[in-house]
Amino acid sequence: MALRVNHKLVKQRLNEKRSSITDRQFFVSRILAGHFEDMAAVQTRRYNYQRRVRVVIVWEPKNKDIACTDNMKIWINAGHPMVTNVKGRENRYHIICGLFAHELGHVLYTDFLSSQTHANYLAAYRWYPTPPVFTMPADVRRENEFWEYVKLDKMNLAVAQQIVHHISNILEDGYIENRILNNFPGTLGCGLEEVRASQFEEMPTVTQLIEKEENGEMHICESMFQLMLAYAKFGEIKYGDEPLSDIRIKTVFGLLNEIDDAVKTRSSKTRLGIVNLILIRCWDYIKEYCEICKEKQKEAAEADLSADISETVAGMMRKSMSGGSSLGKGTSMPVPEKDGEEEASATEKSRAATKAEAESEANEEESEAEGSKSNSEGEEEGTKGETEEPLSDVSETETGRLPLVQTTEVSVPEGGTVEYEEYEREVYDKAASDIDRMLDKMAEKAACKEMENERLSELNEFAQNISYGNIHSGVNIRVNRITEVDDVLIEQYQAICGPLLNISRQLKKNLVKQLEDSRRGGKQTGLLMGRKLDTHAIHRNDGKLFYKNVLPNETPELAVGLLLDESGSMGCCDRCTYARAAAIILYDFCRSLNIPVTVYGHSTGARSDQTVQLYSYAEFDSIDNDDRYRMMDIRARNNNRDGAPLRYVAEQLVARPEQVKILILVSDGQPADYGYMGTAAEEDLRGIRKEYQRKGVLFVAAAIGDDKQNIERIYGDSFMDITDLQQLPVKLTSVVKRHIRV
Repeated sequence: MALRVNHKLVKQRLNEKRSSITDRQFFVSRILAGHFEDMAAVQTRRYNYQRRVRVVIVWEPKNKDIACTDNMKIWINAGHPMVTNVKGRENRYHIICGLFAHELGHVLYTDFLSSQTHANYLAAYRWYPTPPVFTMPADVRRENEFWEYVKLDKMNLAVAQQIVHHISNILEDGYIENRILNNFPGTLGCGLEEVRASQFEEMPTVTQLIEKEENGEMHICESMFQLMLAYAKFGEIKYGDEPLSDIRIKTVFGLLNEIDDAVKTRSSKTRLGIVNLILIRCWDYIKEYCEICKEKQKEAAEADLSADISETVAGMMRKSMSGGSSLGKGTSMPVPEKDGEEEASATEKSRAATKAEAESEANEEESEAEGSKSNSEGEEEGTKGETEEPLSDVSETETGRLPLVQTTEVSVPEGGTVEYEEYEREVYDKAASDIDRMLDKMAEKAACKEMENERLSELNEFAQNISYGNIHSGVNIRVNRITEVDDVLIEQYQAICGPLLNISRQLKKNLVKQLEDSRRGGKQTGLLMGRKLDTHAIHRNDGKLFYKNVLPNETPELAVGLLLDESGSMGCCDRCTYARAAAIILYDFCRSLNIPVTVYGHSTGARSDQTVQLYSYAEFDSIDNDDRYRMMDIRARNNNRDGAPLRYVAEQLVARPEQVKILILVSDGQPADYGYMGTAAEEDLRGIRKEYQRKGVLFVAAAIGDDKQNIERIYGDSFMDITDLQQLPVKLTSVVKRHIRV
């Protein structure tokens, strides 16, 4: 049987599959995940980051989580409304890319170990890394109340730890996004900007937050956290209709310098110290919020819900806050990097404007306080001398000055906001081509899988149409083939292929020159005998005076079949390992010389299952070019009923058009299956060998076990003794080289 790959059909199938790929199929495909993994590997090479970041993309519309990481794997929910509400596959790709960039920032820059240490210290009622430094007298009172509260009840401590974790995550989000935007202005930065723009647009104003508080949807503590997140990530706050004197705004204004430090510093300890300060500064509100969280947990327990306190707090935060991310969990430190000057943040302009407003509000408060003090003093002076005129020393050059008047208050403008201007950066204009390239890969993969399934059906049909002889008449034959190669096989192959392919290239190099000389022909000199005398060699004393003309010789067409015994005993003494290595080398050697090659393994089922299992690792005509990876599945299995597999592969060779056909059998012993062993089984194999030798198939039987005498007895002069398993790959390849030179 000669199965040929119709490349026109492949292209037709590819176009059909490409047009039918849905967004769900595209975004959850392993190809897209691999694309992001490769992107991370390239972008993080500067850090000498050794671990490969794994990416898993799912489609779970009902899951409220959108992305998270454990510092080894990045998980992204492409079915989240934040993604699906965006129109267009390219725009959705940008959002996914931005989510990936955010989580990659945690992988690269977040110190998960310090975060764990911080939680452990808090559980021991201690500050980490150092106690916070207070500048306000009320903070000392709040600290005492905090320790009293957490020591009172373990549940109090658990709730407080979760809230501290959320505060830390707020600052960490601002920090890692600042680093990503500065360090990766290309694909990652552009994608992150898309996500940030969407998040900032959805962020509520202070007025809207207050409305939610009045409706019982939020707590003032959550509103403050929302404002902190807005400033940490974007450098600005959406005030709405609220004055700057609002308690929420004033509380965050009082922490602007600390939040700035947390976003800019590379020290996780400094950032955790700021978390401690924010905890105490906002404790009056956090304490009340802790009680609400405990009440929610109690309600969940009464409703027989399995959520623990961490899930309860996380659910409340996720429901109330906009623009945040899931809490990261990991057990590693950030990647090592060289110390250098910190790059300017993309949100510095916004931060400066917000801080200017905070300073303006503080100055107005001071002016009001001074004005109140002046009023009191003026009233006292008025009682002493109401008839005195106010005196004013004015120089001659000053004109147009307004006279000083007594006031009791200043007006506060209403409706003031800070407009958000999207940061203009270099536009990544290759997203469409990236998507097209991945769609082509997905379509090709789908088309190849479909055609591989069709070919598997054809292989099994071919197997059923072979006459195996009476000795195999009651035996089932089944052909197995991996229709879609997974990443595990690819990674295993890439891990071991280096030295094996070097052997293949060296063997090919030694052969290429001989083939070129043979094809070119020419004049062969230095012969002891011949019909033609070489006059240029008369001076020689060795008698090599003759020459002859050598005609150009075309290399004979050749096809190779490799059949591997995969019986259980192949698992001993690395026999299967060397057989796998030999298959990889032989396959690469033949493919590099355009020699058609097929590789099969064979075993049988259990005693109750009289089935010969054939394993197709490489076919003569490849569809997806992944056969080299399939050979990583070669392994020791059950018994070996050699006759049926031998006849199957021989029939495939007979159907080939090539002039020379070689069938190489690698085995470690005698045929051994239920009802198939001993002299009768050996006679069956000898008969098969003679039958197909008459049909032009050359046999080579390589024995790699202790039963070399038995194998030699069966296959006679076709037997090849391999005492040293390390020589197996080279010797098998030499068989092919010998016939190429025929």
